[in-house]
Amino acid sequence: MGVERICAIVVTYNRKQLLMECINKLLSQTLSLDEIIIIDNASTDNTISEIRSRYSEDEVTILPLEQNVGGAGGFYEGLKYAKTKGYEWIWILDDDTIPELDCIEQLIETKDKFSNTMKPLLLASRVNWIDGTLHPMNLPTVKNRDNEKLFMAARNGCISIRSTSFVSLLINRSLIEQYGLPIKEYFIWNDDLEYTSRILKNEFGVVVPKSVVKHKTKVKYTPIESAGARYYYEVRNKIWLLKTTSFSKKEKIRIFISVIRGIFQFIKLNKLNAISIKTISKGLFDGLFMYNKYFKTAK
Repeated sequence: MGVERICAIVVTYNRKQLLMECINKLLSQTLSLDEIIIIDNASTDNTISEIRSRYSEDEVTILPLEQNVGGAGGFYEGLKYAKTKGYEWIWILDDDTIPELDCIEQLIETKDKFSNTMKPLLLASRVNWIDGTLHPMNLPTVKNRDNEKLFMAARNGCISIRSTSFVSLLINRSLIEQYGLPIKEYFIWNDDLEYTSRILKNEFGVVVPKSVVKHKTKVKYTPIESAGARYYYEVRNKIWLLKTTSFSKKEKIRIFISVIRGIFQFIKLNKLNAISIKTISKGLFDGLFMYNKYFKTAK
């Protein structure tokens, strides 16, 4: 059997200092990567020139996009590129994700502990905030209705999962070939929830506690605590989740409840002002009535 080729994909937008910190950690991994690919979302802070001044083309590949298509669009383009180049394993990260030096090695070593008949093809890292505690934005969902996989994962030092985030995710190319790419129309938030749920509805995936990254957000937040108009994407995209086949009926009920609960929490935190009303109203309208417009060509 030949050596499995592994690349890393990092989506970035106007966070060049954090991006450089991320790249330095990727270049120093205890298990070397075959390629580091930066998807630049039309940054305006000279991200590309900064990368070129610090790293050679052999060290870092840049895929510049003509416009900002959000994290969802960035990961869509990155996974499509990596699949075309024939990588067996693709490690995707945000630009403010700072991995421990053995992060990818822990993911690969854990994968290899399983038998070929029950090998996880999707593996996620533990995501901490800067204080070392779990980041609430990136908590995986445990797949607790399949006891066989739960115990098998536990035996190998990990946890069977139903969904996870894109902050540090290792995915096998075969899953992209079978389940397609993320939905780029989501722009930000819930694209990772939909995509990993689409895959893990039938497949086996795990979170590996020994593989650790630091998600260096300014604050330890969730979308509800994100002030202003960006909460629109949380409302719209959560409703779009209800229109997919990635979830069971019970899961969709829980998503619907989370939408309602989230709206009330958002209002409580941000007050019922004009911006909040407009943000929520537009999110609800586009979620309920604009799905077909956005998804004429989407899978």
